[in-house]
Amino acid sequence: MIRFLVRRIPSVALVLVATSVIAFLLPRLVPGDPAAVVAGPDASAETIAAIRTELGLDRPLVSQYFDWVGGLFTGDLGRSLQYNRPVAELIGDRLVSTLELALLSGLLLIAVGIGLGILAGSARSRWARFLVEGTNTGLLAAPPFLVGLLLILLFGVAFRVLPTSGEVAVTDDPGIGIQYLILPALALALPLSAGVARLVQTRMLAVRQEDFIDLAVSKGVPPRRINVRHVLRNSLGPAVVAIGIRFGDLLAGAVVIEAIFARNGLGQLAVSGAQSADYTVVQVLIVGAVFIAVIGQLLTEVVLAALDPRVRLG
Repeated sequence: MIRFLVRRIPSVALVLVATSVIAFLLPRLVPGDPAAVVAGPDASAETIAAIRTELGLDRPLVSQYFDWVGGLFTGDLGRSLQYNRPVAELIGDRLVSTLELALLSGLLLIAVGIGLGILAGSARSRWARFLVEGTNTGLLAAPPFLVGLLLILLFGVAFRVLPTSGEVAVTDDPGIGIQYLILPALALALPLSAGVARLVQTRMLAVRQEDFIDLAVSKGVPPRRINVRHVLRNSLGPAVVAIGIRFGDLLAGAVVIEAIFARNGLGQLAVSGAQSADYTVVQVLIVGAVFIAVIGQLLTEVVLAALDPRVRLG
């Protein structure tokens, strides 16, 4: 595995370098002058120019880029133009909220996706399979924001059993914190889990047609053992890959879900930074999200190799 990780270093480095360039340039292509935002609506042109000089925005872009990248390596993420606070502090204040949402959503994605896939791939009843497939189809067609709105109407308005806005940190009060997490986590995970379930179902049905399954049946191997050791194990590979890909979708979907459920996480910080042309915040969040997605892909390949002996790392 160490050899595999070492061989991936160049490709990971290339992705991160390209991402850093895009993250640095993209916010600057959006109309708006951050110096004008900092100065206020009534500031004179001279004041705005002075602020641009103070913030270093009048320097060549190449110099600004290398200064920023150098700061990343030393832990200096820069200073927010909007809040006039270190970016690291802003991220730290909101990191727990987003981590809680991402962790619970990820667990639900795995549990619901694989669970529904196994049910659909194992159901012998035509009606049971029809019900599971109908659920998958409905979730595939529904974007996270729509699922979130439906959950709010059902559990927050009609039955009033769960809170629909705000948050309480799980570390402060686990019982109350989980209640605030359930709906946004479900809204984020359910649409993504449908794709995983469909892959597991399709693969299980295909594996059941393989010759080695017929051989196991002819030898009198118990059906439960066939399902667990042969069918399921050989069907989880595509699910692992899909979960790794969907992890990036979790990060992107968190931006919308945090807005719908009024959670003060990194998604809200990203939206606020984009609206106010806060370059320093937006570019750090973009690089951070891509870095996490890349690590997720590496872990996906490691887990896939552990599940399927035919897959070799390196």
